Amino acid sequence: MTLIEERDVGGTCLNRGCIPTKSFLKSSEAISLFTKSKELGIAATVASIDAKVIRARKDRVVKSLRLGVEHLLAKNGVEVLNGNGQIDSAQRVVVKTVDGEEVKVNCNRLIITTGSEPLIPDIPGIKLAGVITSDEALELTKIPESITIIGAGAIGMEFAAFYHSMGTLVTVVEAQETIIPNEDKEITAELLKIMKRQGIKFILKAKVQEISNSENVLETFITNGEEKKIVLSSEMVLVAVGRKLAGISPDITALGIKVTKGSIVVNDQMETNIPGVYAAGDVIGGSLLAHLAFAEGRVAAENAMGIQSRLNYKAVPSCVYTNPEVASVGLSEEQAQEQGFSVKVGRFDFRNNGRALCHGEREGFVKIITEESTGVILGARILGPHASELLSEITLAVSLGIKAEVLADMIHPHPALAEAVMEACGDAIGRAIHK
Repeated sequence: MTLIEERDVGGTCLNRGCIPTKSFLKSSEAISLFTKSKELGIAATVASIDAKVIRARKDRVVKSLRLGVEHLLAKNGVEVLNGNGQIDSAQRVVVKTVDGEEVKVNCNRLIITTGSEPLIPDIPGIKLAGVITSDEALELTKIPESITIIGAGAIGMEFAAFYHSMGTLVTVVEAQETIIPNEDKEITAELLKIMKRQGIKFILKAKVQEISNSENVLETFITNGEEKKIVLSSEMVLVAVGRKLAGISPDITALGIKVTKGSIVVNDQMETNIPGVYAAGDVIGGSLLAHLAFAEGRVAAENAMGIQSRLNYKAVPSCVYTNPEVASVGLSEEQAQEQGFSVKVGRFDFRNNGRALCHGEREGFVKIITEESTGVILGARILGPHASELLSEITLAVSLGIKAEVLADMIHPHPALAEAVMEACGDAIGRAIHK
């Protein structure tokens, strides 16, 4: 078995995405707790932020996990070729290694997992010094005094939360009328209010026209929905408008692999229209989530090895690690109604949860979406502390088609944030106790 990788093993998630950003956000969490120290009865001095230490810690975390992946590959007899692979046929890939050699790899099965990369919009001035993507943001050794973030999706919002906690003046520009546009409208509206109260500025329904450099200050020229021109001055500009699929190269086209809207088309076993050629992860489109890509890769590998395997797309969790966090799984209230379900929604606010109050994190709520006639949980949306950790219980419920009464009757530890899930399920079936 051979793995062809042009950069470091672990891909975007481990090296330039999920893991490094969450390491940064742990520092953000520490600052947030520090600011509450007086409320918690601790007299603290002014916090000193060292960007180089934050980056060094991130590098250690990434290196540790990457070494673990490399060990697992070696342990299982996987040969790693560092270089760029070009598909010659369904049974052969030609690799140009980083050392300049050309290696031909013959295979019985081929799996394409070329992922995605930051999307760079065609904006005048986008290549100026100080205009960065998430890749460069993870390598900074200095915290900017001010930053303009273009894009209010998951990437933009997480960096907005991080930089704001570091003391940076943050302004977020978003073309659509809401932040995290694909998320539940009630959730995003509440998160927007919270982040505004925290001090982050937002300009929605706005389009960036140009970025220029004026006396070592970047000026971002935008127009809002009323075509009013606004100029934002900042030390740095972070472009976070999303990601584009990578790997739809001429060799894939030449092989005859079916491609639709820039993504490789696969069946439910992750096999393309070419027998023996599979694809998984971002390159096949859909939700560009690391855990989904991993699951698709597992299914592709199992089917390539003759093990019948399929994926349940009805229960794909999604999280945004802002402060507070956003987490979702299954159908939203709007999606369920669009699909013809008679919907019953249960909810519970964290301000009524004992553990949340002890943490000093009372903002947000849990929404459970059920089918009214059966009580089956169709999905959930959470805005609140540790929402990403609370979601797995509901993901299991959606996967198995469990009724809300099961989670409502299940004994949860007390005090615990998870009790908010229990209470929301109780509310969905008309049996809420603490609401």
